[in-house]
Amino acid sequence: MFGYVTVCEPELKVKDLKKYRAYYCGLCRTLKEDYGFMGQMTLTYDMTFAVILLSSLYETIAKHEERRCKVHPVKRQHMLRNEITSYAAAMNVLLAYYHMEDDWQDDHKVSSLMTKSLIQGKAKKIIEKYPRQSKVIQQSLRELGECERENSMDIDRAAGCFGRLMAELFVWKEDIWEKTLRKMGFYLGKFIYLMDAYEDLPEDRKKNRYNPLKELAKRSDYEVQMEQILRMMIAESTVRFEQLPCLVDVDILRNILYDGVWNHYNKIQMKKREEKNDDKKSI
Repeated sequence: MFGYVTVCEPELKVKDLKKYRAYYCGLCRTLKEDYGFMGQMTLTYDMTFAVILLSSLYETIAKHEERRCKVHPVKRQHMLRNEITSYAAAMNVLLAYYHMEDDWQDDHKVSSLMTKSLIQGKAKKIIEKYPRQSKVIQQSLRELGECERENSMDIDRAAGCFGRLMAELFVWKEDIWEKTLRKMGFYLGKFIYLMDAYEDLPEDRKKNRYNPLKELAKRSDYEVQMEQILRMMIAESTVRFEQLPCLVDVDILRNILYDGVWNHYNKIQMKKREEKNDDKKSI
């Protein structure tokens, strides 16, 4: 479900792209150091965005490092890390842990049980340190599981579960920015969930899997409706973002929110146009 909140590289300055990658590599390194290989496997672009956003908002200085890794064994990679990077890494692992737990309880997937057991010790320490976030993540995923079991076509209900989850992750501190961050995270979370459902719909139909968009997709104006819904969600999120006093790395953040989040949508539309042209040629 993650991976939609990333940069639009062609529209980003070279120096900003290098800095974005440094934050990404910094989060990857922190996951490896704090949670091992399994923790590193939970790395997401979405939490990289959270690191940059919160670092900008709280003006938290990131330490610059140059290190080699298994992916880049020859050339040293630039890395940026601070205390918010550690927070984002913890949230990454916590999300993975509860996701594996739900998979095991709902479908009894052995792979999920094994993965869960490998990070269980680390996850329990995170739960003790971040009880507020832990509680909301668990509740949100549980309610989302209920939507799936009930085959609920209530789009707002299903997307709202993930919205509340993201809202809680964005609140690093309960302070004057809490309300704005919650709203921003809530609508961004709904956007992520709906974009994922939109992208997965053809495959979910084939495999008879749950997708809250199945009923809406029967309408002749489905594509128009989906674009409007997605634009509404990201518009609500960006309105809250602009209310935050973010100055550092604001060009990177705006690139992600105004362009990058549409990367997958644009690819889907391109694929649909190609398929339509192929169908015309075959007639």
